[in-house]
Amino acid sequence: MMVVNLYGDVAERTLVTIANDLKDRLESLSEVLEAEVVGDREEMVEVVVDPVRMDTYQLVMENVIGAVQRNNQLIAAGSLSSGDGRFTLKVPGIIDDVEKLLNLVIRSADGQVIRVRDIATVQRTWLDRESHARLNGQRTIALEVSKRVGTNIIETSAKVRDVVEQSRKLWPPSVQVNYSQDKSEDTQRNLDDLVNNVLSGVLLVMIVILAFLGLRAGLLVGISIPGSFLLGIMVIGAMGVTINMVVLFGLILALGLLVDSTIIVVELADRYQAEGQTRQRAYLHAAQRMAWPVIASTATTLAAFIPLLVWPGVMGEFMRYLPLTLICVLSASLFMALLFIPNLGAVVGGTPPAGGQIAWKVGEPLHGWTGRYIRLVSKLSPHSGKVLLSAFVVLIATFMLYGAVGKGVEFFPDVDADNAVIKVHARGPLSLQAIDKLVAEVEGSLQGIDGVESIYARSGLKFTRGDNKEDTVGIIQLGFHDWDSRAPSHEILKTIRERVGEPAGYAIEVLEPQAGPSSGKPVQIELYGPSLEELKKAVLWLRKGMQEVGGFVDVTDTLPHPSLEWRIDIDRTEAARFGTDIATVGQVLQLITQGIKVGEYRAPDALDEMDIRVRFPEEIRNLDTLERLSVTTEAGLVPISNFVQRVPAFKVSNINRIDGRRAISVESYVADGMIVSNQLGVLNQWVEKHYTEAGLHPGLRVAFKGEDEEIRDAEAFLSKAFATALALIAVILLTQFNSFYQSALILTAVLFSTIGVLIGLMVTGTPFGVVMSGIGVISLAGIVVNNNIVLIDTYNLYRAQGENVVDAVLQTGAERLRPVLLTTATTVLGLLPMVMKMNINLVTRDISFGAPSTQYWAQLASAIVGGLIFATVLTLVVTPCLLVLGERMYKMLGRTNTVHIAVADS
Repeated sequence: MMVVNLYGDVAERTLVTIANDLKDRLESLSEVLEAEVVGDREEMVEVVVDPVRMDTYQLVMENVIGAVQRNNQLIAAGSLSSGDGRFTLKVPGIIDDVEKLLNLVIRSADGQVIRVRDIATVQRTWLDRESHARLNGQRTIALEVSKRVGTNIIETSAKVRDVVEQSRKLWPPSVQVNYSQDKSEDTQRNLDDLVNNVLSGVLLVMIVILAFLGLRAGLLVGISIPGSFLLGIMVIGAMGVTINMVVLFGLILALGLLVDSTIIVVELADRYQAEGQTRQRAYLHAAQRMAWPVIASTATTLAAFIPLLVWPGVMGEFMRYLPLTLICVLSASLFMALLFIPNLGAVVGGTPPAGGQIAWKVGEPLHGWTGRYIRLVSKLSPHSGKVLLSAFVVLIATFMLYGAVGKGVEFFPDVDADNAVIKVHARGPLSLQAIDKLVAEVEGSLQGIDGVESIYARSGLKFTRGDNKEDTVGIIQLGFHDWDSRAPSHEILKTIRERVGEPAGYAIEVLEPQAGPSSGKPVQIELYGPSLEELKKAVLWLRKGMQEVGGFVDVTDTLPHPSLEWRIDIDRTEAARFGTDIATVGQVLQLITQGIKVGEYRAPDALDEMDIRVRFPEEIRNLDTLERLSVTTEAGLVPISNFVQRVPAFKVSNINRIDGRRAISVESYVADGMIVSNQLGVLNQWVEKHYTEAGLHPGLRVAFKGEDEEIRDAEAFLSKAFATALALIAVILLTQFNSFYQSALILTAVLFSTIGVLIGLMVTGTPFGVVMSGIGVISLAGIVVNNNIVLIDTYNLYRAQGENVVDAVLQTGAERLRPVLLTTATTVLGLLPMVMKMNINLVTRDISFGAPSTQYWAQLASAIVGGLIFATVLTLVVTPCLLVLGERMYKMLGRTNTVHIAVADS
């Protein structure tokens, strides 16, 4: 979540003490999962024994170890009763001062006293360092703070900073603190951008509503926006859901939809007033007349989003807030449209301009855009069959054209990254100093890159946290400047790869942050085989194929990397002859490694106990000394070389198995400008072509995972969700109209709306996103039917009043043109900032384009806007023609088309 860096002109012990105290304070916060100290070193008391002096005094190591252990104890001697009293006896023998340890007697004989100080030096020091940390090249003690799942990252970050600043008052003035890799800053910036998009969307929608409906009617519709938001957010909050970026986008998407129902009611009420009805009667009549169409249109929209609530997996957890938000807000908008706004309008609603909205009758003159539209429908209605055929031709042609010139398919949209991670991989028994030198070399090559704000480097002997391979020796985390003050992240990553290059002796892996809930590299290919040797052969073959295909970068695999270790083989029989065993030899070997722990020591200025360890001086802690070590036996000192042999051996630390079979993964990114699915398609063709001739084991299996698997899973679920949504919508339509033909007619609008989606993708040069574009198509299924429902409901009303087919179609078109265009305009304008990747800050009056927060949702918004615009044309042109076609088909079959009116016009 964030890194707290401590540095300054103070002793290392001071920084370590501060870091550990701060770690305890931070982990006491319920929101913080862990605060790991990097660069930390535990203190110990080191007894460095001089072997020469020990030989001089004829001492063995057991003398030193035994003396310390026997004299560093707190002995509870029990209780003693004496007379009327009872007393507890204790022997306080704990060593709490270095001087006591130095003066400890090891042996006393013939008046000669040998103390620890005679054969060793004693000092407070550190256990061997296991990691280094640097920030922008400066040594630091770092705390890597991780938050608990489900907690608010912004609030958690603020609490962490508050704890640090409160603790800082007790630190020495020279101690400095710096925060890096703070994810809450980017989260807050994205939320602010989305809030700005909500506000700018509201402003655009209100402008259109006021322009079309006038001041009072427009304000009535406008009241439904905050009212629906308030009710919806209250319900969401009651479910325990906090505001996040997905919820905010759900509000943006709902913005253009929630006013549709209110617009329909208010527009009809204005029409009734223009015809002479009183204000109270007009709003009551409009609410009653449009109750069932509005309920049906809202229900169809909700039906499209309901299947998304059961989206499984990590992606489902990420996206489920979108349908949840829409369902809550749109349900609230239904309450506003049918109950609150009609009652409010009956009190404060205005009277529309005279002559503006009186129902038009066929044969009367009609001018303006409405007149042009009616004349177009009048000309096309006799050729309704040709219109339907033309629509199918355009649909097929669009799919064929997209297959030829489209950009393919991707799982999730690319979003400009605000950070990057570089992993340094090296093999072999490298010391920490050698490792840190390698990491510092890579770190130095990254200095001066434009757009990079901070460089946090960590080197160590072992990385246990995160998805790190066994040969990972260093991790460098880069923080970028704000997106609007630097080049795009893919250009910075390209510069980083050029800078680090392909060094000899070690490997560099540049990791790009993945947008959304995906993790790991997008290209992940798993190889299953009967043995490690066969898998090694397959990995080399596959990596060769990736190189021939081209376009794959940072290719890595999970083959185990053998490293060198020294195996100390002990001849048990020979050791027994000399009177020793494995445990004794193992203890002696510790003298040249981390030392033998002989007790614990508590200093007055230390919070925790520290180990007392006995070992040899640093200059003789090496492999050569190993050959000269001796153990004490009944026969005296015996060199361990008599029964010990040092053998070099290769160590394999991990074996990967999936479903009981040996498995190796090959992972990579794709080059800039390339689509993962396209690259995997080409690579899959190469694998099928060369599999037989490669001479691989018959039992070897190649499985494409990663983004390819995620695409397949998402496609499978979204296909089922789309089919389920259509089924639910069909049930609602049949209930509303009691007509299979009219229900099927409305559903064809969903099919034809995909034309607009694909045209939009081709115009913008954007690939089809399985997640975002897929959700957009499903959303369209619920949105595009709304205008059709109201239009056909009005048509059925005129037919029930005795109008002939063509006259009913023309009168319906004239009456519904304005509300259809208005509801479409509000939906489009509500999403327009997202489509244009535009962010308008109404406070500072700044306008920016391409913010990362808009890159997440531009694909989804573009799919809805493109499909809705095209579907609106279909609603106004194709739907009237199909209504005429339906009547002709009924006449040809000798049947009568019985229409169903939910609420009669009274």
